[in-house]
Amino acid sequence: MPLLAGKLGVVFGVANKRSIAWTIAQAWAREGAKLAFTYQGERLKENVEELAGTFGADTLILPCDVTKDREIAGVFRTVSEKFGKLHLLLHSVAFAPKDALEGEFVNTSREAFGMAHDVSAYSLVACARAAEPLMEARAGGSIVTMTYLGGERAVPHYNVMGVAKATLDSSVKYLAWDLGQKDIRINAVSAGPVRTLAARSIAGFPTMEEIVEQRSPLH
Repeated sequence: MPLLAGKLGVVFGVANKRSIAWTIAQAWAREGAKLAFTYQGERLKENVEELAGTFGADTLILPCDVTKDREIAGVFRTVSEKFGKLHLLLHSVAFAPKDALEGEFVNTSREAFGMAHDVSAYSLVACARAAEPLMEARAGGSIVTMTYLGGERAVPHYNVMGVAKATLDSSVKYLAWDLGQKDIRINAVSAGPVRTLAARSIAGFPTMEEIVEQRSPLH
């Protein structure tokens, strides 16, 4: 029996085949989960439709701008109508303006700071709140989000994204306290530097990747 047979999940954050969210979604599907996907804007719609379509023509694919509560509510309303309940939620969403990932952190604008925290951290809170009643209806569930070492240590050029990841990490702890009593688990995975679409925005990323390859136990 596959590990996730009969489980229902929704995936936020697939951009293309290099996305960490896509790799996780493939693993969930291999283990028997039925998944719904969201996409951010028309630019990514075709990519997500092509990838998610490999799981079947009836795969649920929905638009969602995570800075808009009504769009998040719309996703979970549709998931509720189609699935009736929810077991799994993947939150693999983060963003900061490109110029905020260059130069010095001290020069981060108020707008860039707010945007990075809204998209990268608050969206987890909003998604967890919307998922809670669907997970509670089946006596529990699992929420997974993506973090990075830059939330614990100062990583050159990661700048405001590191601060946003620190906020995300703390949010995971507080959400775990709230939701754990309803048997809803929440965890953050720190995957290290991976060549994703988001990684292209970080100045000096190839150097970061090279250093990790040299120093990590698995190289």
